[in-house]
Amino acid sequence: MSALAEPIEAISQRVDIFISTHRDSVTDAGAEAARFISAAADAATGGKRLRGRFCIAGWRAVEEASTATGDSQDPVLAAAAALEVFHAAALVHDDLIDNSDTRRGRPSAHRALEAGHRDSGWRGDADAFGRSGAILLGDLLVAWSDDLLEEGLAETSPERAAAARREYALMRREVTLGQFLDIAEESAFVTAPDERHAERALRVASFKSARYSVQQPLAIGAALAGADAAQSAALAAFGHPLGMAFQLRDDVLGVFGDEAATGKPSGDDLREGKRTVLVAYAREALAPGARRLVDEMIGQPDLDAGQIAALQQTIVDTGALDRVERLIADYAREADHALSGARLGNAAVGELRDLARAATVRTT
Repeated sequence: MSALAEPIEAISQRVDIFISTHRDSVTDAGAEAARFISAAADAATGGKRLRGRFCIAGWRAVEEASTATGDSQDPVLAAAAALEVFHAAALVHDDLIDNSDTRRGRPSAHRALEAGHRDSGWRGDADAFGRSGAILLGDLLVAWSDDLLEEGLAETSPERAAAARREYALMRREVTLGQFLDIAEESAFVTAPDERHAERALRVASFKSARYSVQQPLAIGAALAGADAAQSAALAAFGHPLGMAFQLRDDVLGVFGDEAATGKPSGDDLREGKRTVLVAYAREALAPGARRLVDEMIGQPDLDAGQIAALQQTIVDTGALDRVERLIADYAREADHALSGARLGNAAVGELRDLARAATVRTT
């Protein structure tokens, strides 16, 4: 593996090796345990491996700028794989919270567990089993992510291990808070002045995604390369606005995305009641009566295609979509500017800019 030239493949292989080891360790626990491990493996399969790639890019940006002999790649590869296993856990729980039926074009974890219960002819409520199983499945994946991270940290210096562990712990705390803010806003928005809805939506985006998806993975990788304060600050100044742009693109796809590309039904965020910046901007431009109608529709799980199309058109007609697209561009420019003059490896800076484009100009 030359300088981690194919990070997506390398990360996926590292995840697969780890899960295979744990699959072998429960062979004496019976068929039900084997099926549970298989469900965990399925949850950790696929995806863009974006968080892991940012972790590796952060490590490389500092490593290439160092005059010291290059350290082993194993710690950062394990950390990148751990991030992807943690992300799988977050998606399992997120789909459960949102009552999502699909993920990446396949049944979501709780739906797959529900179907397995029903197909096996087991006794009891298949839906309740699926939901309970998904909670435990997410917990298992979180535990695995910690185990995998520690495998990697055992192969680096105590100082770098401690720094990476601090960043990883911060990521876990912040994304958990962000997930709660996200579900709280679906109800709490009614108590906030209309003019503050966009600000509140951006707060959710920061905690739920920007820090978790980009800023902290970069920080973890940089810590493993021994980043100094200036390098860490430059990567943070790049990572947070890019993470904001990434989440805003996700918000756009959650309303307007093609199901064949995203693996989720078009308009799913509207059915789930997500109070995104798109929704906040649209509400700002509506008269009170139209605003109340939008509020009544958003969050209804049985919205049909015609109602989704009407809400989509409202978002376009109010100029909300154009405003969000401009905001994405502004955040992307802010991120790019943060790299100028930073003491980071030139090749790695090019890679960071490539990742920035992949994160913000995408259809999935």
